Amino acid sequence: MARNKKTDGVDESTEPGSFAPNKARRTFLKKSSALVALALTPPPVLKAAEMEDQVTAAFEKVKITLHVNGTRHKLAVEPRVTLLDLLREDLKLTGTKKGCDYGQCGACTVHVDGKRVLSCLSLAVMQNGRKITTIEGLADGEKLHPLQEAFIKHDGLQCGYCTPGQIMSAVACIREGQAGSEPEIREYMSGNICRCGAYPNIVNAIMEVNQSGQKV
Repeated sequence: MARNKKTDGVDESTEPGSFAPNKARRTFLKKSSALVALALTPPPVLKAAEMEDQVTAAFEKVKITLHVNGTRHKLAVEPRVTLLDLLREDLKLTGTKKGCDYGQCGACTVHVDGKRVLSCLSLAVMQNGRKITTIEGLADGEKLHPLQEAFIKHDGLQCGYCTPGQIMSAVACIREGQAGSEPEIREYMSGNICRCGAYPNIVNAIMEVNQSGQKV
């Protein structure tokens, strides 16, 4: 014969196979515990949880088209990806160097629509439809660009890590008409740092190409 025990008005059956009241109690306790835990959770943690879906949505890939060194590329990139990382990691154009990653050394300099840009500070999605030129795009096949030849001639490099950015800035410096004198060159090349201290030779290389009248 089944035995019933009443506690606080709740009929808890002890008959084998009768689990409904116990299940209801367990569900109630679980919900209560969850509410208590939620109440005790620090606001920053709750805020982070609320933002999780928004962050995931923000990082959904965006379709863009870039013209890099004369080649058209259709790409899908996350909005947070820099132009530098896209060039190096996705397109494997590793001539553009990652130096400070804060826009202070100039090693990542490329040209966007003919103007010099620090690619570490530029988001790839911002360049949609634009023409990008990297150090790999300066030479004409096997024929080096005049500034590449001048850097070699004047020994404007030692370790060579900053050289791609130096050359890209040097090309822009001449095109901008800012290479008329040594002080002017030093001023407009000041955003490019050479740890080896090859500045005099870099200036000489730029001066020679500018005075030669060669098209850069």
